[in-house]
Amino acid sequence: QVQLAESGGGSVQPGGSLRLSCEATKYSRDMACLGWFRQAPGKQREGVAMLYTAGGFTYYDDSVKGRFTISKTNSKNAVSLQMNNLKREDTAMYYCVADESCQRYGGSWRASIEYTYWGQGTQVTVSS
Repeated sequence: QVQLAESGGGSVQPGGSLRLSCEATKYSRDMACLGWFRQAPGKQREGVAMLYTAGGFTYYDDSVKGRFTISKTNSKNAVSLQMNNLKREDTAMYYCVADESCQRYGGSWRASIEYTYWGQGTQVTVSS
């Protein structure tokens, strides 16, 4: 069974940086996409960043553009999310997601229904 192993969350002051990592294990083929969603207390889950492995296309929520960078690592089916200049509003549980298709329902990359596999989540807290 496919598992998404996340790491790298933690606490940081505003303006600081963190790097999240995610690897899909127990899966022999290539995932079509890997990325991150987040959910803050009392708020809806939202897409943060997505990488489509065929072509390397990336998408970001406007709130993180210019501050976050998603990239593929050397490991198969693994990505990292470099988060710089973190703000208090970035505080949330971050979930790694992946799917073999990513276009099953024809929705945008922000549509959580497009992703079959979800990680357990890693907490990111930004406070002084």
